[in-house]
Amino acid sequence: MIFHHFGSYILLLRKVFKKPEKWKIYLKEIFHEMNEIGIGSLSLILIISTFIGAVMTLQIAFQLVSDLIPTTVIGQINRDSNILELGPTISGLVLMGKVGSAISSQIGSMRVTEQIDALEIMGINAPGFLILPKIIAGVIMVPVLVTIAIFCAITGGLIGGSLSGAVAPSDYIQGIQEGFNGFTVTVAIVKAIIYGFIITSVPAYKGFYVRGGALEVGQAGTKAVVIGCIAILVCDYIITALML
Repeated sequence: MIFHHFGSYILLLRKVFKKPEKWKIYLKEIFHEMNEIGIGSLSLILIISTFIGAVMTLQIAFQLVSDLIPTTVIGQINRDSNILELGPTISGLVLMGKVGSAISSQIGSMRVTEQIDALEIMGINAPGFLILPKIIAGVIMVPVLVTIAIFCAITGGLIGGSLSGAVAPSDYIQGIQEGFNGFTVTVAIVKAIIYGFIITSVPAYKGFYVRGGALEVGQAGTKAVVIGCIAILVCDYIITALML
């Protein structure tokens, strides 16, 4: 069953990446999907990442209780953990739940109401028209959201540490500036691009091949989110093992 679904997924992607009939129509859909994925998810990413950064600062300060360890280390650990792991992965999992379920439900509803069949009868490449704009928008906007998430997490750590008294603002700022390795940002962006592809393509596949009615559409959305989250975690390990 796994190889069957994987083969169907690859064959669907082959149809998706065929040359579009009219780029003008596709560009309009791409900008629409960029707005849905990016702007529509911005508030959720802002809230979650800010509180994650604040909580991480408190937990790190609680664990590093020693006169031998400078408090600037709190800023360093919070910075690196958010750039390398928490920012990209937590954002990816959250977006899979929000964006992935919406994509699967949208395409699945079009399938069960025979709208996709109507597109194919008219000679339109339905996979390309429905899925390609979503994939391009995801690959573009998820790295943008991850970058914002990392910035908000680091800022949230500063606010949380200052309000709780766990670390002085000057020590925290000094910590996030010391020993910075720019390659960690590259790793985060690579993860975000891969996650953007998974978040859009996996739910689109589950929705495109759904059969039945409204109940099956809901079940397909649930399966898409579960499979997508597992795929994100597997890719997280692979990318980390290869690049670090």
